[in-house]
Amino acid sequence: MASKTRAAPRQSTYAPKPSPVAAAPEKKKPIFTKVDSLQPGTSGHNLVVKVVNSKDVPMNARVNRSSTSQTVLSRPQSRVSRIAECLVGDETGSIIFTARNEQVDIMQPGATVILRNSKIDMFKGTMRLAVDKWGLVEVTQPADFEVKEDNNLSLIEYELVNVTEE
Repeated sequence: MASKTRAAPRQSTYAPKPSPVAAAPEKKKPIFTKVDSLQPGTSGHNLVVKVVNSKDVPMNARVNRSSTSQTVLSRPQSRVSRIAECLVGDETGSIIFTARNEQVDIMQPGATVILRNSKIDMFKGTMRLAVDKWGLVEVTQPADFEVKEDNNLSLIEYELVNVTEE
C-alpha cells in the first residue's frame, strides 16, 4: 500500500486588514477667508465674522410676488421656516448673511460666529452669504476686530452678461 503524504498548509501572503480607525485620513485644517475676497457663485468658504444686526424676514414678504394672473404650484409647507437677514463682517468688509431656522437663534447682534462651508447666493443681482445643510454655523469666542461696515459687498449689484466669441 502506498502511503499518502499530506501537503504542508499554505502560508497566507495577504497582510492583515488595517483597522478602520487607523485607515481614516487626517482631516484638513480649514482655510479661513476674509469677507472682501468673496466672489459671486463661489462656495466652500470658512469665515470668522461678527454679527452687526439681524432682521427677521416676515412671512408675507416671502410669498409669491409674481402677477396675480399666474398660478404657481408648490409643495405644501410641512413646517414654518424662519428666515432672517443678518449683516455680518470682519475687519475687511461686510455682507448680508441669510440665516434659516435654527441659524436665526444663533445670529444675535454682537455675537462672533464661525461659518463653515458657506456659499454665495445671488438675490436680485446682489451677493448673500448662506450656509446650507452641508455647512455649519457655530458661536465662538468674541473676536477683537471692528467690522468694516462701509465696505458692504451686498450693496454691489452684479449683472450676468453673455460673452460671444468672434
